[in-house]
Amino acid sequence: MPPTSDNQARRKHHEEPLLNRSLVRGVEILRAFRPGADLLGNGEISERTGLSRATVSRLAQTLVETGLLEHDRSQRAYRLAAPVLSLAHAMRAGSPVLNAVAPLMRALAEKMRINVGLAVSDRDEMVYLESVRYNRRVALRNVVAGQRVPMELTSLGRAWLAVAPEAERHALFAQFRARRMGDWNRLKKEIEAASHSVEQRGYCVASWQAEVIAVATPLLLPAGQVYILNASVTTATSIQEVERELSGPLLALREKARVATSA
Repeated sequence: MPPTSDNQARRKHHEEPLLNRSLVRGVEILRAFRPGADLLGNGEISERTGLSRATVSRLAQTLVETGLLEHDRSQRAYRLAAPVLSLAHAMRAGSPVLNAVAPLMRALAEKMRINVGLAVSDRDEMVYLESVRYNRRVALRNVVAGQRVPMELTSLGRAWLAVAPEAERHALFAQFRARRMGDWNRLKKEIEAASHSVEQRGYCVASWQAEVIAVATPLLLPAGQVYILNASVTTATSIQEVERELSGPLLALREKARVATSA
């Protein structure tokens, strides 16, 4: 199978002279594990990372020995080990931004009975750092910290793209185009409209799942970090009505977050 553009980019990244290639490849193996892909064999990891099976076998054994992977001998496959969870917990507990913003998020979510989230970008996806859920209606969708969502489809991702560096945005568009193919022209127009909305109003709106409408805004910090705040509801009302209801409180939350993170 010829390498995909993503795999080619990863291989090029592995060859950067200032990087420890073994460490980078080991991290790529850990990144291969996602919800729904909790047990992976050498072949599956090789396909997901672009690494050879021999390299995967050698590095996976090292990750087993260091306690970050478990080897299921009966399945001849690997799964993430418990210490990975402790690393995530340490990150959340030690994040000054999350510690400052999370109480503000909870206060807004409780007051308005809405969902409020904080996320960052990771390659072509957005990762939730926190998600406070107060659905007004019963919904099957449950978002938790650490969950990933598509960048090109969501309010979180589109708000981030609105403030992303030009070169990074251009590279991501190429990935989206390859992944979405026939839908790309429509999605590109929606992303550009979202960018215009962020520039003019400070936020954008998207509904990528049935009856779930979200408003998102970038939180730009002095040190250069970019976080994205969003507020969402599960509702049958119009996107315009949700925008009118949530945009003001979300922008107010962003300003409070800026003050809290600069204190």
